[in-house]
Amino acid sequence: MFRFSSRLACLFIFFTVFCMILGFGVGLSHAQTKQKIIKIGTLFPLTGPVATAGQRCQAAVQTAVEIINNKYPDIKVPLANKEGLLDGYKIVLVHADSQGKPDVGKAEAERLFNQEGVWAIIGAYNSSVSKPASLVAERMKKIFMCGASSSAALTKRDLKFFFRMAPTDETESIEFVDVLKWLNKKKNANIKTLGIIYENSEFGKHASEEAKKAASAAGLKVVADVAFSPGATNLNSEIQTLKKNNPDALFGAVLGADYSLMVKTMKQMAWLPKIAINYCSGYQDPVIAKQLGSDADYFMGSTAYSPQFASLMPAVAAVEKIFKTKTNGVPFDGDSIQEAVAMFVLAQAIEKAGTLDPEKVAATLHANTWDSPLSLGGKVAFAKGGQNIKAQSIVTQLQGGEYRRIYPEEMADTQIVFPMKPWNQR
Repeated sequence: MFRFSSRLACLFIFFTVFCMILGFGVGLSHAQTKQKIIKIGTLFPLTGPVATAGQRCQAAVQTAVEIINNKYPDIKVPLANKEGLLDGYKIVLVHADSQGKPDVGKAEAERLFNQEGVWAIIGAYNSSVSKPASLVAERMKKIFMCGASSSAALTKRDLKFFFRMAPTDETESIEFVDVLKWLNKKKNANIKTLGIIYENSEFGKHASEEAKKAASAAGLKVVADVAFSPGATNLNSEIQTLKKNNPDALFGAVLGADYSLMVKTMKQMAWLPKIAINYCSGYQDPVIAKQLGSDADYFMGSTAYSPQFASLMPAVAAVEKIFKTKTNGVPFDGDSIQEAVAMFVLAQAIEKAGTLDPEKVAATLHANTWDSPLSLGGKVAFAKGGQNIKAQSIVTQLQGGEYRRIYPEEMADTQIVFPMKPWNQR
């Protein structure tokens, strides 16, 4: 009888402990479901030669998430007037540093999805990083929102989960050549020859190819084709080659610190073309422009946003106020604002789809036109392959440290200074 009772007691204790464990497990699962979070990864170059640009891109996504997660009724952007998504979900960001390196970016994308469990990734600034990282997302049927990578090839891969906000180096090359044709017509500029300087990367090589294609279509002769390694310690031989061939116009696919080095080396060698137009963030970077001072003046480039665009994009000011608290007062530039756009558009698509099923959200992104007060055209819409067909930019020229609107004419606020003022006349 005692032995039987002991066995019953043991069974009772075992059953009680089992129920407690089961109850704890159920409680934990319930607590997790009550959290209602959407983990989004960011993938930007937080260290390396374009770190300042990457850090601002990250801050732009953080700014958008702050507005989406909380209620800002006075900010006139989508979702600002409510808190979170899908009746209570909040976005939590998980950050990764690509270092601007394709292999690191690919590995970090895999880590974000596999270990951190992110639902989507926003990035990756460098086209050379966006290319492999987005293939990781495509393989896993996860969404990759690309704000600023400009290589036209990225949206010609027929991917289903890749979406890019910014104009491409293909459209910008055509726009740059249009500027040269406009100057030849309006100012008898007599621009006949073109030089190209570009980093030896996915971005730079494709920009060079598109520049040559656009130049050929316009009858311009490319007399200098100069590549360099990103993060260069000097550009003396590259600028010497340009000076020797002395093209009338120069197109530059030069980022970050390399852009600053290019300008300084041109001054050191006392050479300038008649006009210099740059793709992407080297020229657009307000910190670099400030560091270069008057040396930055009269260079030109495509710009999706600068503070001088305030009258064209009135909704930006309130968002930029939050952004500047994260960047020590540095305003949006054309690249960072595209990353904020990427986050706002993705959030709208999640809300409209009413689900966190990536395939349904991707289909919703493709099927709709999205309000985007932080974009020049005010709208975002995606073609097959993920390119934003509403993407716009303005060709600007730095004058007195400000990005003045030059082309197209109907959006200009200032006359172009042409040709560029020589170094010894500034």
